[in-house]
Amino acid sequence: MSVQIPFDNTYARLPDRFYVKMVPEPVPAPRLIRINHALAESLGLDPAQLESPEGIAILAGNAVAKGSEPLAQAYAGHQFGGFSPQLGDGRAMLLGEVVGRDGRRDIQLKGSGPTPFSRRGDGRAALGPVLREYVVSEAMAALGLPTTRALAAVLTGETVRRERLLPGAIFTRVAASHLRVGTFQYFAAQGDTEALKILADYAIARHYPQAALADNAYRALLESVCLAQADLIARWLHIGFIHGVMNTDNTTISGETIDFGPCAFMDEYDSRRVLSSIDHQGRYAYGNQPNIGFWNLTRLAEALIPLLGADEETGLAEAKDALGVYVPRFQSAYDAGLCRKIGLSPDREEHVSCAHALLTLMSQHAADFTLTFRALGDVVMGEDAALRALFGENAGALDSWLPRWRQLQEADGRDPAEVRESMRAVNPAFIPRNHQMERVIAAAVETQDFGPFERFLTVLAKPYDDQPGQEDYTLPPVTDERVLQTFCGT
Repeated sequence: MSVQIPFDNTYARLPDRFYVKMVPEPVPAPRLIRINHALAESLGLDPAQLESPEGIAILAGNAVAKGSEPLAQAYAGHQFGGFSPQLGDGRAMLLGEVVGRDGRRDIQLKGSGPTPFSRRGDGRAALGPVLREYVVSEAMAALGLPTTRALAAVLTGETVRRERLLPGAIFTRVAASHLRVGTFQYFAAQGDTEALKILADYAIARHYPQAALADNAYRALLESVCLAQADLIARWLHIGFIHGVMNTDNTTISGETIDFGPCAFMDEYDSRRVLSSIDHQGRYAYGNQPNIGFWNLTRLAEALIPLLGADEETGLAEAKDALGVYVPRFQSAYDAGLCRKIGLSPDREEHVSCAHALLTLMSQHAADFTLTFRALGDVVMGEDAALRALFGENAGALDSWLPRWRQLQEADGRDPAEVRESMRAVNPAFIPRNHQMERVIAAAVETQDFGPFERFLTVLAKPYDDQPGQEDYTLPPVTDERVLQTFCGT
């Protein structure tokens, strides 16, 4: 069977210093784990072809599809605040781009072997992190957040050495692009203004074509990225997501979530929650993510200064003005989303205050983030037992908040059933909880049982629906199931 993938390669037509062209390193015995049929079809690809031996060979890096020009992208980045002038794709290769129903998308292999950017790494991926990225990226998409997507996962037939020998795997990632803040930093650090301009023009054409119409296209680009990131991070907070490694090389220009390494979803609410094993200082704690988003965007603004004005002083002034859109946009998006989660309109200050007061109660009494908001929807209809159970012996703490909230609900004058439905549409019942994710990974790694992986994906595909018989997937961990740290996997 001849596999037809209509690759285009606009990034490969940029100057040579943007990447290194190369082919993936073959693996001994590739075996398909899963193809994402719906995503494949949206990209104009035939899932049956991808599942064929020829398709699996392409997804494993053992063959190069016609029209593909594999390359490893160059970029830099601040990692936990420290700048590395050269990072790049150390274990990934961009196969090319396809144009589907949702526009142009990159197709990239992760775990496809060493590249010149590997920095002594093996360029491979272990099965556990591949499954984690597959599950979390698809869960994020189902939750309605901008995210990279999972097209496929394959076993390689070899082992990789991490803390122990683990099964190797390759992940096929789909993204609006892989342009990062760190991509701009790479050329800015070299003083390569020509490449910086080429990259900025490419980003505008690919992601923000309206910016080209502005008086200062590069300021418009910066503002557009700031707005996209403000909206994205607000939405992370609305679902209790902790990225865990918000380095500038993991901050996309498109505004998509990327890199699901030591990521996590909160169980009980705590704005200081840190789960990433490599975030020793709490830099990327749940509640610090908005600040880090601004910090990362400031690094992008610094990189763009040579393009923003005729001289450094003018460029700096333009950068500061452009960055000024971030904080009000984030605060507006966050407060509006929080009000929607408690069934109130977002245009009144007392509604915002009421929502924040609930968060305070949740923090004080270690209430589960996801279940508290979900149960609150039932309280609209007079059913408060589930909500009170989440606070346990501290349920009395709700007695001062609930009357205030009910009064605001009544003043809004909306039909209770309509309010409940609107709340359920933004408050998921099902998220990829960390302890459940660990069970899925353990079953696959230890016994090659992918049944739990498939069942988890099925449940997470409909996060806002009641799913009778699947209630176990809504439960937070009991004491001995608690995940205290998540790991990068590289």
